[in-house]
Formats: sequence, C-alpha cells, structure tokens
Amino acid sequence: MSDRVAITGMGVVSALGTNVAENLRALLEERSGIGPITILPTRHRGAIPVAEVALDDAALGALAAPRSLRSWTRTALLGLCAVKEALAQAGIDPAAERTAFLSATTAGGIDKTEPVYDRFYLPEIPEEVAQYLGTHDPGDHAQRIAAELGFRDLVTTLSTACSSSANALMLGDRLLRHGLADVAVVGGTDALCKFTVNGFNSLLILDHEPCRPFDRDRAGLNLGEAAAYLVLETEAHARARGAEVLAVVRGHANTNEAFHATASSPDGTGAYEAMRQALAMAGLAPQDISYVNVHGTGTLNNDASEGIALARLFGGAVPPFSSTKSFTGHTLGAAGAVEAVYSVLAIRHGVHFANLRWRTPLEEAALVPVTRTERGVPVRHVLSSSFGFGGNNTSLVLSAPASTP
Repeated sequence: MSDRVAITGMGVVSALGTNVAENLRALLEERSGIGPITILPTRHRGAIPVAEVALDDAALGALAAPRSLRSWTRTALLGLCAVKEALAQAGIDPAAERTAFLSATTAGGIDKTEPVYDRFYLPEIPEEVAQYLGTHDPGDHAQRIAAELGFRDLVTTLSTACSSSANALMLGDRLLRHGLADVAVVGGTDALCKFTVNGFNSLLILDHEPCRPFDRDRAGLNLGEAAAYLVLETEAHARARGAEVLAVVRGHANTNEAFHATASSPDGTGAYEAMRQALAMAGLAPQDISYVNVHGTGTLNNDASEGIALARLFGGAVPPFSSTKSFTGHTLGAAGAVEAVYSVLAIRHGVHFANLRWRTPLEEAALVPVTRTERGVPVRHVLSSSFGFGGNNTSLVLSAPASTP
C-alpha cells in the first residue's frame, strides 16, 4: 500500500459558476443557483425550479472548446470544462503520466437523445438530431473527454445513482494506494434533461419552491446540473514534482443496504454504516470531524433517515453541518464530486457553508444545521456523504494536508 492520497487539482461547473472561484464566491455570499427553468425545453418551465448552468449549449461549447463540437452532449461539455480546470491547477498532462480517468454520470447524453426519440416516427431522422444516437451510452462522455485530453490509461464510467462520483473518488484512491496508477482524475457530470425532471416529478419528490434541506416542513428536492473533478496522486508523487497539496483523502466507505429502489431505510442503517466505516478507515473518532457536508436532498425520506444516522453516530454532539444542495440543487451523478470540491474549499478557507432556508428542526432528529456562513473557523477533517437510490451509500473523509496520519 502506498502513502496517503493527495488532492492537487479541482474543477467545477454548476449553477453557481463556471469555475472553482465563482462557486466559492457564491457559497460565501449565500447566493443560491436555484431558479426557474430557462434552458431545458420542457413544459415544466415556470412550474418546477431547478439549478441550471447559466449557459446555453452554444455558449457552453465555446467555453469547453473541444476540437470539434460534433456530437458533444451537454453532459460531456460540462465535464470537459471541469476536467480542464482541474488538470490546469494540478499541472498534469494525462498523456505524460499513468493517469486514470474515472468519470460518473446518471443520465449521460440523454439530453441529446430525447429529441431522437421524439422524431422516431419520421421516415428519416434529421442529421442534426441523428448525430447524437451514440451518445445515449453513459460512457460516451468519458470516452470523448479522454480522447480530447489525451488520457491513455484506464478510462471508466461509474453509475451508482447519487453516489456515483463519490464512488469515483473512492476507486481512484484505491488505485493509487495499490500502485495501479500515478494520477487519477475523478469526478462526475450530469446535465438536466426531461427524463430526470419527469422521472423525479413522477415520484412526487420535487419541491416547487427552492428546497429546504433538514427542515421539518421540507417538501422535496430541486434538480441541478453540474460537473466536478479532482486530481488525485500519492503525497510522494505530489512532493516529487513540487505540486501543492490541497487536501488529503483520509477515509471512505460504501454500503449497499438495498432497502428500496428509490428510498433510504427509515432507520438510517446504510448511511450510519457508511459514515462509521469511513471514520474507521481514517483512524478518526466522531469528535474529530470539524464539518459535515450532508447528502441533504430535502426529501421527507432522505433527511429523516440521514438525520437519524447522524444522531446515532455523533450522539448529542453533531458537528457543524449543512447541505450545499440548497445552493446547487441535486446534481445526481456529479453531486459527490461537487461536494468533495466544496469540502476541500471549507478546509482551505476555514468556512462552514450555510444550509439555506432552514427554519425548524426535524421531528425525527432535532438537529440544527449551519444557517449562515461561518468564516474563520478551523476545519481539519470533513465528512462528506452521498446516499443514492437503491441504497448505495458512500461517505468520504477529506482532511487538511498537515493533519496527523
């Protein structure tokens, strides 16, 4: 086993901005990205709020700037933007290192294959639509980004619902610890599409107002779109090339409780075990955690289940916690990586981010989140969790570089 794994680069695109700096500024200023649908072509415009990246496909393509825009989906373009930023900060050329690319998604390129389905009755599907047929495969975005940027080693796609990109980070950490790669670029990307909006709406778990995670009167989640990636390498590899270490990966765990296809277990067993095992791997006690970035979707089921798990793990001393989905909405396959980036920002800038719009404690667990941005606080260890449909639960422990092993 190799030494600890370091994070040396990050990139993010979300409704809060098109880079890490813009996202941090919005978080510190408590500016939510949730609002009316303006880009997605859907009949739900004006009725269902979402957290859209404020660029149409043409503007996003110009920002991502692939060599050719042909057949690039919104999901792939979001991912390309974030990967480029992460590589630039880390100073990594994927073609010059043994670099794995582990990318997560849930919907993949469905935003561009939905129009194919809409026109399937025609004698001939128009070329401007037909060019996207191959992008329905969730792995299409990863292959495109890898080819564009020169990844030549392991390229793979993960899709485990809401825990997808947290699992990408976990897999990257394992590859590096076992010497199977020198560098791993890990994360995820998901664009809004009619399939996800209609699907979550049919489950009756969408809030028709901006969401209120961990509030007694919460009414559901808001969907969002985003991409986020982190560059991982062992501390020894980072030191050898003079790279700045932003944070280290101390622990992680995944549980599969399989309680229900779209619901968490009411007693929070899966979430509790994921958090407990991640702390055990990190060699930390619950009281060592400085801040918790909770999954916190805003649904009745998730927040109650997660609240019970938090109370069980931490007892009466739950650390400062918040759900940044109150800013970004639920970005599905990208969520774990987005929140890993935010966790590193919390460590580096000494901040607890706000849990927007919270008013009243849960009935199931009387927990009070951080409701206003708290600056100038010591943040050494962050617990960040992503709990997915089907009971796929992942928790990560990210720590300051100087933290004791």
